[in-house]
Parts: sequence; structure tokens; C-alpha cells
Amino acid sequence: MSEEKPRKRRGAGRVTLNTVARQAGVSAITVSRYFNQPEQVSPERRERIAEVVAELGYVPNLVAGGLASARGRIVAMVIPNISGPIFANTIQGFSDTLSRHGYQLLLASSYFSVEQEESAVRAFLGWSPAALVLTSRFHSAGTEKMIADADIPVVETWDYVPERAPLQIGFSHYEVGVSAARYLHGKGYRRIAFVQNSAAGDFSAQERGEGFAATLTELGVQPWAFTPDADRAPFDAGKQAMEALMSHATPPEAIFFANDNLAAGGLLAGQRAGVKIPQDCAVLGFGDYPFAEMLLPSLSTIKPPALEIGVLAATRVLESLGALSLKGEVQRLNLLDCRLIERESA
Repeated sequence: MSEEKPRKRRGAGRVTLNTVARQAGVSAITVSRYFNQPEQVSPERRERIAEVVAELGYVPNLVAGGLASARGRIVAMVIPNISGPIFANTIQGFSDTLSRHGYQLLLASSYFSVEQEESAVRAFLGWSPAALVLTSRFHSAGTEKMIADADIPVVETWDYVPERAPLQIGFSHYEVGVSAARYLHGKGYRRIAFVQNSAAGDFSAQERGEGFAATLTELGVQPWAFTPDADRAPFDAGKQAMEALMSHATPPEAIFFANDNLAAGGLLAGQRAGVKIPQDCAVLGFGDYPFAEMLLPSLSTIKPPALEIGVLAATRVLESLGALSLKGEVQRLNLLDCRLIERESA
């Protein structure tokens, strides 16, 4: 009977921070700063430490570090739709800015559900993140209570209501609707419709519709809105909207869609049905998705400051955590501008 080999104790032989420090010829404190406050380490030392970390395969024990400091170096963010192109630049800008200062992004999707958002916030807060970032100001009562009680920085993005307690970084969706209505009215259109998002919990899109309707009313035009069946895929929802609206005895001369996915679905469905765009019906979207310029006709749309929101939100988080001091280099205003991109469809 063969002799049983002694089991290797878990963690035995693990490369430690002190090992990295000795091999890199620096102090353990310098290695710790390399991971936690890299901007405080000289470029030469950062390069040397990086070489040793790669050579030894060192993995920092972030759990222990988080427990020791009572805060991790993770920033939690909840986005309505991770797969949606409209939020991609926000996520990228936010993550890139954080990582340059030793923080990492923990991401969850709510898909426009306040219940799913509440569940994600509760789970994230249980991990003691350094900060919490949410999308818009539309939350459940449970989420409102948690963010009010949280003793960490809380930022709301893609919205701007400065009287709220969480820091707001974004723009007014109501004003987006105002701009869309004035633009289409200024082009001479009078029968103008708005198509709501098929995702029932997209309250920001509803705000765009409210601003759109109120402005048309002020301009003496009767507002007209269509809501696709709940939870239809966006392209299919846009198709349904275009077919329903153009079947009226007096169809619209222009349609403002809640987002570019809906607008693309509507535009393509209209073309298949023989609707000439923009001659028979102009189409305006929101989001300036990557495909907007590639459609034929190219899609007129309103471009939100998605990348700027991500970068500025991360900057404000880092300032709140004391990891970044801009000393007035960046304008303090957190209200950003959307831009109307005039192409061929409207």
C-alpha cells in the first residue's frame, strides 16, 4: 500500500507582497501604493513593479485589503441594459477612468426594472463597494432608502435633477423632447408622432415623450403617441409602430422614436411597405447608435453625451474618495448637452 502524500496547505508557496517588494527593490508600502494609488508611484518604479508582478504571477489579496480598510477598491454600477449600444460608451469611459487610479468596475443590469435594480443595489452594498453609481433617478422605495442610508458616494447618471441628494451627472430628457419637437416643427411638419420604448420601465424615454408633447401643444400641434406592445424586441417594436401609424387615414408626416433601435426598425419597415423617407414620413431617433449613419437614408438623431457621462461620473467618484484632485482643471458643472445630428431621414 503506497504511502499517502501530505496535502499541500492552501496558500502555501503563494507569492506575497513582500516577495514582490524584495525582487523589485522597493518597499512593501511602495508595492501597496502601486495597486491602490498608482499615481503616487514614479513611472520607473511602476514599470519595475509591473515586470516583477508579471514574472512572479502575483495576485493581490483584495479581500484582505478591503477588510483592512473597511472599503474595497470596487465601484458598483447598475445600468438598464448592458448589451444596449446606448450605454456602451458610458461604461467604457467610466471603467477606463477608474482603472487608471487603481479602482475596478462591478457591473449589473436592471433592464429597466426597478425591482431588479433594487436587488442589484442590495447585493452590491453587501460587498462594501467604495461607491455606487446608478442610471437615472427612477428607483423603488427600497432603493431610495438604501442610497439615503449608504455612507459611500452615490452618483446618478443619464439624468440631471440637481436638487436630489445623490450627485447628478447627465442631461434633461424632458429638454431632449423639447428639442425634437421644435426641430421637426421647424422643418414644417405638423402631423408628428412619438413612439415610446417597448421596455415598460424606461421612464427616461417617457420624460422625452412628455417634453415632446408639451412643446407640440405650445406650438399649436396636437400631440400623437404610440406605445408598442410591452417587451417587444426594439426593431420589431419600431416595425409595429410604423405599420400602425402609417395605416391611419391621415398618417404622420414625421415620427420621433424613443431610441435609434426603434427608429431603425420603423425606417426599414416603412421602406418595405413603400413609404418614402423622409418624403412621405420623416424619422428622428435618439442615441446616435453606431449604425445610425450607415442606414439608407442615414438616420437623423439626437446624440447624448454618453462617453462624457462615464468619464465625468468616474472623475466625481474619484474626487469624492480623495483619489483625485483636479484643482479646478475641470468645470464643476455636471449638466451636459445633447446634440441633434441632422442626416437624411428628417
